[in-house]
Amino acid sequence: MEITVSSRHTEVSELLRESTLDKIGRLGRFLEGMDRAEVHFSEEHTRRVADKEVCEVTLVGHGHHVRCKVSAPDGFAAVDLAVEKLEHQLHKLKSKLVKRNHANGRKANGNGNGNGASAGAVALADDDAPDGPRIVKTKAFQIKPMTPEEAILQMDLMGHDFFFFTNAETERAAVVYRRNDGDVGLIDQA
Repeated sequence: MEITVSSRHTEVSELLRESTLDKIGRLGRFLEGMDRAEVHFSEEHTRRVADKEVCEVTLVGHGHHVRCKVSAPDGFAAVDLAVEKLEHQLHKLKSKLVKRNHANGRKANGNGNGNGASAGAVALADDDAPDGPRIVKTKAFQIKPMTPEEAILQMDLMGHDFFFFTNAETERAAVVYRRNDGDVGLIDQA
């Protein structure tokens, strides 16, 4: 796994860098195929916050992005917390992938040997089990082409952290969103 360590408003000692490379490198055993890891250290400059060291880790591979952001009193503790969080996320992702692959196999085998009814019942029971977040509300609305600046205004008027729209400049789907630093980001369809 290729690991990149960077920092902003803080110094990363060689010992912290080596420890980070070692601990993040071990995460590859939880889910094969994670190609790249980006670790970013920063420091909060707020007096009220005791946990000033922030560690953001993004793992990328096989079309999956796993990300976490943690704060701790020092960089070593932040890396430990990040690794703990990522282990949990990777285990959850691997379980979903395995369950998806095994469910597909059961459906195919069930139809092939004449046990279609029982295999279908098992698949239905698996699909009904609550694995994680579920959709509890659905909204439908008209999308009119607008500039990103108009979309930001609409986002602010609605009091949301994001706004989905059709970009009038590119004529493609786009999203503006409020970033943690207070600025606004734009995701435009390629």
